[in-house]
This record gives sequence, C-alpha cells and structure tokens, in this order.
Amino acid sequence: MTLWALISGALLLLLGLAVICVLLYCAHILYIHRKYDHIPGPPRDSFFMGHSSTFVNPKNNGIVHDVFLEWVLKYGPVFRINLLHIVYVIVASPDTIKDLLMSSKHPKDKLYEQIFHLFGVRFLGKGLLTDRDHEHWHKQRRIMDPAFSRSYLMELMGTFNEKAEELMERLTALADEKTEARMHELFNKMTLDVIGKVAFDMELNCLHDDQTPFPQAILLSMQGMVEMRNPLVKFLPSKKKIIHEVQDAVRLLRKTGKECIERRQKMIQDGVEVPNDILTQILRGAVLEDDCDIEVMIDNFVTFFIAGQETTATQLAFAVQELARNPEILTKAQAEVDEVIGAKRHIEYEDLPKLRYLSQVLKETLRLYPSLPGTNRFIEDDLIVEGVRIPKNTTVMVSTYITGRMEEFFPDPLTFDPDRFSRDAPKPYFTYFPFSMGPRSCIGQVFAQMEAKVVMAKLLQRFQFQLVEDQTFKILDMGTLRPMEGTRCHLRVREKQ
Repeated sequence: MTLWALISGALLLLLGLAVICVLLYCAHILYIHRKYDHIPGPPRDSFFMGHSSTFVNPKNNGIVHDVFLEWVLKYGPVFRINLLHIVYVIVASPDTIKDLLMSSKHPKDKLYEQIFHLFGVRFLGKGLLTDRDHEHWHKQRRIMDPAFSRSYLMELMGTFNEKAEELMERLTALADEKTEARMHELFNKMTLDVIGKVAFDMELNCLHDDQTPFPQAILLSMQGMVEMRNPLVKFLPSKKKIIHEVQDAVRLLRKTGKECIERRQKMIQDGVEVPNDILTQILRGAVLEDDCDIEVMIDNFVTFFIAGQETTATQLAFAVQELARNPEILTKAQAEVDEVIGAKRHIEYEDLPKLRYLSQVLKETLRLYPSLPGTNRFIEDDLIVEGVRIPKNTTVMVSTYITGRMEEFFPDPLTFDPDRFSRDAPKPYFTYFPFSMGPRSCIGQVFAQMEAKVVMAKLLQRFQFQLVEDQTFKILDMGTLRPMEGTRCHLRVREKQ
C-alpha cells in the first residue's frame, strides 16, 4: 500500500468520524428541543445556535435583559432560551422566585463556574459570590460576617466621609472651571478608593491619578465576563487582543491581592499592630476556622474589589441621572438633606436613618437599574411554575431587572417614582431583589447603601446638576449595568448649603 493510500484512508476515517460526531450532536440537540419545547419561548434563531445571536447581539444595540422583558410579556412568566445545546429557563413568578432564593436547597448553577477562570486565568474562583458548594460557602460566609457587622460598619463612616469629601473637591473644581463631569467615571474612582482603604488598607488614590492601572484592570475583567457569553469568542481572531488584555488584567488583580494578603499575614505573625479592616477580619476568621487557603483568599480579594465598587458606582450614576431628569424629586431630596445634614461636612451614622426620602430614591434607582440584573439556580427535581413543568437538572434564571419593570408588579414601571418605597406603600412581593435574597444575598449590601447615602447626601448638599443635552440614556451591559455615556453633567455649586 502506497503512502498516499495510507494518507487517503486516514483522512477518510477522520472525515467519517467527524460526520458521525456532527450527526450525534444534531441528535442531541434534537433531543434537547423535544425535552424542553413544551415550555413557551421565542422561535430559535437557528437549529444549532438557538438564540445565541440574540443573546450576543441584542437588537437596536440594546441589552439582552430588555429582550428578556419583551419575551416575558409575550410568552408569559416562564419561557426558555436555547444557547447551542443548553437550555435555560427564565421565571418571573414571585412565588417561584421566593422558593428558589429563600431556600438553600437550590444551588447556584454551573454558570458561575464560567467565571472561576477568565480565558484560562483564575478570576473569582471559589470566592463568596461564585462558590457553589453550600458547606464551603457557608464556612466562608461565617468567617466574613464579623467584617460586616453593624458595629464595624459604624467605624467606616470616617473613611466614607473622607473619600466623599475628596470627590466633592474634585467636583467643585469642575464646577468652577465649567467643565463637564463624567459622573460614573468619578464615582468609580471614588468607590475604588473606598473599598481599597476600608477593606485592605490600600491608598489607591484613583481620584487624583488617572494612570493608576487598577480601574482599567477591573474594567477589562468586567468586559471579559461579557465576552465570555459568546461561546465562539476563543476562536475569533478579532478577539485575540482583548483576550490577552483581559488575562493580563486578571493577573494584575490577583498578583496585587496575593501581595496584600501575604504582607498582612506577616504583620500578624510578627505581632505588628494591624488595621481593623475587612482583610484583618477575614484572616483572623480563617485562622479560627483552620481554613487559610490563600487562593480562596485572593478569590475574595478580587470579588470584593469588583462587587464592592462597581455596583455602588453604577447606582450613584443612575441616581444622579434620574434626579437630573426629575427636578421635583431632586428638590424634595435636597430639602431633606438640608433639614437633616444642614451645612455640616461630616455625616454621622445616626444621620443615615433620617434620610428616608433619599433611601427611597436609591431603592427606586435599583428597581429600574439594578447593578446586577439577576441570578440563577440549579433545580435537581422537576419544578411546576404556573402550570408549566420545568425538567429536573435545569438552570432557572430570575431577574430583578425584569420583574422591576413589569406593570403587573410596579404600575407605570418606567416612571421614576421614589414614593413606591415609602413606608405606607405596598411592599413588593419577591419582585425586587437587587442584592438577591435569602441565604445567598449580598453580604455587602448594608455597606454599599451606607456609602451611597453618604456620597449622595454630600452631592445634594453642595451641587445643582444638569445633564449634558446631547447624551442618550441607553444602558451598557458590562457584567453590571451602567449608563452607556457615563452620566455626563454640568455642575453648579449651590448658593445655600
């Protein structure tokens, strides 16, 4: 047999195997379709890709969550989406949301394992946000709980005030110069300075140093999470550059975290006095629990930096946007700040509960613009939702973005109305969960709202703001939701403070 015949035979064999694999894959997709097609849902974009093209490129350059909202209104509170051979089910039924989130029997889905790594580099790993093992997660949560106790959070008011004052100084300079302020960018830098200081005793100085690499590394990491939604991204030559940039960004975050943790561990071992910050609390708790896995500590370092600053910054930016678009609400919020805070520069912990209307403004902001739109759970048994059977071993997604914009739950949902959250207003029933709910709710939600209140109170105390006219109000999905144009404002110092 000639060499050419051997090569030809091998090629035919490989071709035959490829054809068999394709046929088997087609059969598997057909099986999946038949298994789930009793669940309502939109027509698939294609047999192989399902709804992938809609998911990656929503119509009108919008966000996929608006597409999901349209589908809920069209197909009902339970519908399926197909991505290649995988089916996800989205549910907008309050009773089912309660069952999924308030119980520990439904674990987080394997989707969270997709951000264990970003393009082969360990990212959030087994941190508090992504850990699917309930026992291991519960141990981590127990270790970290003291770092978010009321008594500890009260001690952070000094740093909240200090960093917020630095922002006010920056905004005053922009107002004096009549220079446009990009509020989301400024909030991002300030909240990064805050989380660096209060959590890890790091002076990042992002507000005053535009060259610091940390904000860019976080931004790139968030972009990487969005790029990962495209199942073919690793094979696209056009994405090679961004993938390398994301990998380098994640390495920088983890390298910084490792250095920070090891430096603090040495200080504790040497008996040096250490700051009573979140990192120290975590290390002490880890020793008590005999769980000092440094990789998991780094996972949480990265998790806290991303979740602890980006979500608060986006909430603040959207709050400014809506206050500027609703002058009567702005006037009411400023009147409350004037009454409670007056002209004093240091806001006390005791002042925060008195700012009731400002709390309503911040809650209404999260209803329309939740930083994290939703979460998911893995069901291990069949689940019946409003007469529709969801097969076991399925990922079920719930979205506070969807339920927060449904007329059924919030009349005139696109109107910004803080009175929805007044004391006398009816309370939303498992349709409003910007920090999730139940045992896996966000550990830092009180921290975030304290910080947001301090910053907004100072901003309302000092400034009038007007949106730049030529900007749109589109939303950008970067893993978290943010204003696409960054909430561009012109600021003017208030005459009476």
